[in-house]
Amino acid sequence: MRLLTPAPFAALLSLTLVAACTEDADVLPDDVPIERDAAPEHEGIYSFANACVTLDVAAAGTGQAAFLIATEDGEGFRFSGEEGDALRLTMRATDLGTYLFYDQDERYLVVEDGAFLRRETLSSDRTTLDDTFLPGVQWALELSEEDDTRFRLKHLKTGAYLGAEGMEEDVERAGVVTLYQAEDCAQYPELTLDAEGEITQTTFEDGSVYGFADTHSHIFSNWGFGGGSIFHGAPFHPLGVPHALGDCTAFHGEMGRQDLFGYGFDKSDEVSELDMIGAFVSGKTPQDYHRTDGWPTFSEWPSAHFLSTHQTQYYMWIKRAYYAGLRLVVNHATSNQVICDLVAGSDVQRVRYSCNDMVAVDRTIEETRKLERYIDAQSGGPGKGWFRVVESPDEARTVIEEGKLAVILGIEVSNLFDCFLIPPGGGERCNEQQVLDNLERYRELGVRAIFPVHKFDNAFSAGDGHREIIELANFAMTGHFSNFTDDCPDIPTAFDKGDVAFGELNDPREDYFAQPPVDMSGFADDPITVLVGQAQYLMGGSLHGDYCQNAGLTELGEFLMVELMKRGFIVEIDHLPRRGYQRAFELLQEYDYPAAGTHGNNFRGALYELGGISKVGFAGCGDTENPGGRVDGLNQRLELIESAGGYPAEGFGFDLNGFAGAPGPRFGEHSVCATPQENPITYPFTSFDGAITFTRPRLGERNLDFNTEGMAHLGLVAELIEDVRRDGTSDEAMEPIFRSAEAYLRFWERSEARGAALRGE
Repeated sequence: MRLLTPAPFAALLSLTLVAACTEDADVLPDDVPIERDAAPEHEGIYSFANACVTLDVAAAGTGQAAFLIATEDGEGFRFSGEEGDALRLTMRATDLGTYLFYDQDERYLVVEDGAFLRRETLSSDRTTLDDTFLPGVQWALELSEEDDTRFRLKHLKTGAYLGAEGMEEDVERAGVVTLYQAEDCAQYPELTLDAEGEITQTTFEDGSVYGFADTHSHIFSNWGFGGGSIFHGAPFHPLGVPHALGDCTAFHGEMGRQDLFGYGFDKSDEVSELDMIGAFVSGKTPQDYHRTDGWPTFSEWPSAHFLSTHQTQYYMWIKRAYYAGLRLVVNHATSNQVICDLVAGSDVQRVRYSCNDMVAVDRTIEETRKLERYIDAQSGGPGKGWFRVVESPDEARTVIEEGKLAVILGIEVSNLFDCFLIPPGGGERCNEQQVLDNLERYRELGVRAIFPVHKFDNAFSAGDGHREIIELANFAMTGHFSNFTDDCPDIPTAFDKGDVAFGELNDPREDYFAQPPVDMSGFADDPITVLVGQAQYLMGGSLHGDYCQNAGLTELGEFLMVELMKRGFIVEIDHLPRRGYQRAFELLQEYDYPAAGTHGNNFRGALYELGGISKVGFAGCGDTENPGGRVDGLNQRLELIESAGGYPAEGFGFDLNGFAGAPGPRFGEHSVCATPQENPITYPFTSFDGAITFTRPRLGERNLDFNTEGMAHLGLVAELIEDVRRDGTSDEAMEPIFRSAEAYLRFWERSEARGAALRGE
């Protein structure tokens, strides 16, 4: 064993041993402490993200250190004095102050059942769908109490500490670890950014913040739908991209044939609802759906325009969008209990916890905070990352002025606060006190944006009136027949309009809270049997005409609206059915309160008159007869905003991971354009502010082609903006997009100001 001692001290020690004149004079007793060389300088426990190191460990109280090396068979690791044999280790941050070690042979350092192992692959909570699973690879780096220039390593799975001869349960026996800078480590698996430069512009000359807003996003849909892989892929994972974006075969089946919801949704124009029931009975799609490989080959996904059940907002893709100018995003927790029950109850795919909407909401909030910490960990410590969860417009403004991304937490689910139309098990319906308690709880958790209703009827309002599969799903959720009428108010709507797909299922009722005529309580356990038992309602034809929901806001829904306003919440109204929207708008006008229409409804400009915001998108195709015409829709909205005295800007609302698609390709066999297109994207190109250079995006081993694949993930918003600029759109015409973060902040500031006024403050 080589002793790490200063040279003068070593010489003195040698003389002392010679003078002893004993047979064992050249052996140092284990209980004699040795003074060690000074530890290499470092900047604390958070400073080792992606560091390349070797390490040695000294038994507590001895100073006698040995380097970490591989065992002779290469399957484990042990400690030896030979520095030249030391494993070169990449330290990958898994959270703030915690790391895994990845050696030069691309193996992980793992401890299982006390054994020191080198593993080529790892299992994780994602592969096992087990929240309690820990892979034995993560270590908390702590300062040593014996020598505060050195460290100790706490094993997260067992709580034991790394020692010189094994794991130590007692912290006082924890080994003293020294980390030495090394070279030629293996690069830990990660996706590339494909962008170079530094964030420089944070404000415009007039003081407005710089950047665009994505007003409607679902970064963590993977934690909805029971947290399995009905929606596959995560925006991050502590163990990195192999676990965040791995192959989906275990969940979606060979060639995606168990991805039944994705198949039915993405091919809704080709496949009927009854065909899909047959697919659920058989447990697979009638034909191959998609290739399943993820990292590192990504043959077919992500593909936001074509495949709805795969992650499109991995954190490196969010970062690329941030480099393109994204400065504010509203991250709505979402789920759909009926879809989850249908897939899980049919034994097609597994879930890891309840299908309940609010379970998914709580998990999404928690995971968003974890992502913030994870990015901090990669960036050098608490608060140093570019992804910042904010809870006030002042905080958001500060974050953006610092050149970072402000993230607002929101909720978009059908059974908000578990306020069901028909409570499970015959329970009591929500009351006002429960609403107040939940508003307080979720405000404390940081939520600032809320939809009162989503797809299905709840205690606050009828559902949004979405047709086709949602008609069946609402029936399954409530046991009520559809409640559509052709006597409709003149209210623009994103969802509550048009034909009724299942005419025999429609039976308008006067009493919204009437007892349901059909018992659907067994749906979660055996969805197909329950649905087939109601087949007589599914066989009729459609009702043609302009139909809408026969109900709107309930008394409790009006109470919720007022209480949201009093607390300064961002009130999202685009999932209200026409009657609900009409009454909600009356309340907004009465209280002089702005609202958000992030599915694009601005009520013919009336939303802007209240100081509200909506969202805009670019036209998908260029027109050689109208250069720059892809922003005509934006210009029309800007006219409405300016006529209402508002701040002339509007942001996106991509609704990615929300089954809403994304801009498709203009070129190639899958082009969404009916006429020949010009000016494809070429590389490199620069960002709108000129500070960032974008190169062709890669997905592990595959090149992406925006021209023929469209906006496959959020990071390609850089290409989308450049595509529109090349269509003849001037920087002056594009600038309102990059002022949309400012527009959102002004709307949010007005919401909070009106809330304070309503509270009498």
